[in-house]
Amino acid sequence: MAGPTTARRGDERNRKPERKSPASRPPKGGKGGKKGGKPKSAGKAGARTGLRRLLPRRPRRTRLILWALALALAGAGAGWVLYGSGWLRATRVDVDGVEVLTAAEVREAAAVPLGDPLVSVDTDAIEERLRERLPRIESVDVSRDWPHGVAVEVTERQPRAIVEKDGKFVEIDGSGVRFATVDRPPAKVPRLAMEAPADAPSTRRFGRPRLEREGVRAAAALPADVRRDTRVIRVRSYDSIIMELTGGRTVVWGSGERGEAKARSLTALMKAARGADHFDVSAPGAPAASGS
Repeated sequence: MAGPTTARRGDERNRKPERKSPASRPPKGGKGGKKGGKPKSAGKAGARTGLRRLLPRRPRRTRLILWALALALAGAGAGWVLYGSGWLRATRVDVDGVEVLTAAEVREAAAVPLGDPLVSVDTDAIEERLRERLPRIESVDVSRDWPHGVAVEVTERQPRAIVEKDGKFVEIDGSGVRFATVDRPPAKVPRLAMEAPADAPSTRRFGRPRLEREGVRAAAALPADVRRDTRVIRVRSYDSIIMELTGGRTVVWGSGERGEAKARSLTALMKAARGADHFDVSAPGAPAASGS
């Protein structure tokens, strides 16, 4: 015979669970929330995440502004050092390469604006002034020598021949440029004697200036040791240039063309015929020597 306790257990096992009514079920999406809505705590978290994403942009923009300000200040400082301060100003002019000219002449012709900022010194303008005011200068290079100097490197023209005029002597370089007039002839520079008549066919065809350039061209092509011994270069026509050397020697050069080949032939000829006093290299492929 089952007791009361056993009967109650059997009733509990046989009893079916009660179904909850829809009104008693909790809504989807969390307690007290609407269907499909987000809880309030999730909305606050999303706002905090958005703020964190925005916050790093402000320091980056600030750094860019600071860098721009620093660069502007650095540029202004550099500009002041170069132009406004007294630290980098032109205070001296160093001249090198002069032989006949003096450093004082070059400085005067250069007219460097001493006391001006060195960065503002116009080196091209200085070079142009020197070439215009001192024709003896063949080439010149002007540069800034920081922090206070201007360096001037000069290459002077070298006379290859001289022309006597009114008791003075005009120096002519290897290009035929008359660049200086001196009272005394420079040592070991041949004198150019223009002997072509004004009405000669060669003079009418080429003109006296061209014939003069041909004579200088021949002088410039001479071997250095022969040029030092040459006293006179006689230009009788375009194709007739004759050189008078020390010791009564003469050289028939012909025209001013093929100067290098004629110089080589003359050097070989003088070595082969040491006792000769007359040399003809007008045809450098067939040179000739004569005399005792």
